Amino acid sequence: MSNRTALYDLHVEQGAKIVDFAGWDMPLHYGSQIEEHHLVRRDAGMFDVSHMTVVDLQGDGVRDYLRLLVANNVDKLTESGRALYTCMLNARGGVIDDLIVYFFSENHFRLVVNAGTREKDLGWIRKTCEEHGGASPTEREDLAMIAVQGPTARQRVFQAIEGSEAVAGALKPFHAANLGELMIARTGYTGEDGFEIVLPDTAAPFTWQRLLEAGVRPAGLGARDTLRLEAGMNLYGSDMDEDTTPLESALGWTVAWEPEDRRFVGREALEKQKAAGVPRRLVGLVLKDRAVLRPHQQVQSSAGDGEITSGSFSPTLGHSIALARVPAGVSAGDSVRVPMRGRDFEAQVVKFPFVRNGKSCL
Repeated sequence: MSNRTALYDLHVEQGAKIVDFAGWDMPLHYGSQIEEHHLVRRDAGMFDVSHMTVVDLQGDGVRDYLRLLVANNVDKLTESGRALYTCMLNARGGVIDDLIVYFFSENHFRLVVNAGTREKDLGWIRKTCEEHGGASPTEREDLAMIAVQGPTARQRVFQAIEGSEAVAGALKPFHAANLGELMIARTGYTGEDGFEIVLPDTAAPFTWQRLLEAGVRPAGLGARDTLRLEAGMNLYGSDMDEDTTPLESALGWTVAWEPEDRRFVGREALEKQKAAGVPRRLVGLVLKDRAVLRPHQQVQSSAGDGEITSGSFSPTLGHSIALARVPAGVSAGDSVRVPMRGRDFEAQVVKFPFVRNGKSCL
């Protein structure tokens, strides 16, 4: 039997199509994935993301431990509530997972990691804790998470959750605040403004209902995927994995090379790859023909062949887009070919994101 979040019964009541996702029964959509996508771009939608894994790290040496564990530098986190996006790497520089680190105090940090990588993430975190000490990890199975995203998301959250505007009204992006047992973070996975709310699972159904009453409609995993693709955000297992480095996944900006003496897991491999020249890169593709780009389709270029990692129809732009890993010689503005159904389709290489805050970036 699959895992179910505290909101599962509400999803069924609201007519959701339930699918298995990483061992969880999750809503794919509530009738129309396209409508839910437009809802988030134009108004506000909410997602049950309680399948994500929350890990609290506590102890006197947590910061030193995180300096080693992740590729970005947690020394950037000096203000309580500040958040940092980063990758956790293996010794080869491959991405074990991408995650967000939240700083509460010198002896309390929080990680939010992906559902599909839960077991290996927890195993890796515990193993490195045992080897290097200084931190005690606790999986917070008692917590749920609701993401409210869209141009009107913040005002609707303030309407639904009493006291939220006072603590979260002035939050800058990638900052969080605590309201009693709720953590409200100005983060998301859609390219729109909004909040991710971490709260006790016992409080999640009541909060979901309050958001409904404030005019926020639910959206499922289908819309979440097309939204994040338009926003040019990587999906673990598709656009990056343990056999690809951040430098090959358009995530070089998440690697903190300074200070030079900080030795994080995977640094040596990344330094060697950087010095030798990164052989592959992640680029955006736009297809104007009446076809849909899909994962694992071949990409042919004058510099060699590559592969689409994520692809779909873009509801905002009205044509197909994709992320693709291609030889390093391929650049924005180039034309490439994607074979489909016995013919070659021409696609243009572009810089991503494709869409941000509801507007085309192309």
